[in-house]
Amino acid sequence: MNAITLLTGRARLLPESDALSGIFKTPADRPLRLGPEGFESDEQADRRVHGGVEKAVHHYPLDHYPLWRAELGDLPALGAPGGFGENISASGLTEATVSVGDIFRLGTALVQVSQGRQPCWKLNRRFNVQDMARRVQQTGRTGWYYRVLEEGIVKTGDGLELKDRVAPDWTLHRLWHALYVDRLNLGELKEIAALDVLAEGWRKYAVRRLETGQVEDWRNRLDGTA
Repeated sequence: MNAITLLTGRARLLPESDALSGIFKTPADRPLRLGPEGFESDEQADRRVHGGVEKAVHHYPLDHYPLWRAELGDLPALGAPGGFGENISASGLTEATVSVGDIFRLGTALVQVSQGRQPCWKLNRRFNVQDMARRVQQTGRTGWYYRVLEEGIVKTGDGLELKDRVAPDWTLHRLWHALYVDRLNLGELKEIAALDVLAEGWRKYAVRRLETGQVEDWRNRLDGTA
């Protein structure tokens, strides 16, 4: 069982920008209710691409912070959990050990891993590093999202206890490798397209690649400003 830090935040302006973002998270000072679309008092600015039932909770491994500090130095956003906009920070779980469909008891709630995180250009502004989103994608240190199976109450210090593994072969690292490294491996794409426990939006990437033989253009997501 892994003890967690719970983080939430309201949307505010990114540095030197007129764009709102909910990426700024700070530790919650009280227990919070977790509902189908996230924690009370938490907020996402652009609901087109953030939030919703398949992105109710964002988890980013605390284990990655020392790696980023070694590469980028002691940036302000790396000083404490919350730099990547995560709701849950914990040690001992990474993309290499967590699989799509894994079910965890989180406080009194029950959550399930729904998809990895697709980094976007707002990370570039958050860290003041021009290619931060690309670095996150290229390293596979992306974090992941949970859907909520049972609502409940969560607080800092609660355990994150693994209860079941639905698709143990499909670690988040394997999923990342198939979508961002070995991008047109037909065998892997067919398995992803049929992976019912994976969020539908991610399965559609595999379906489109199988149909078109092409990889989607990431430039706007990673480098854009809209």
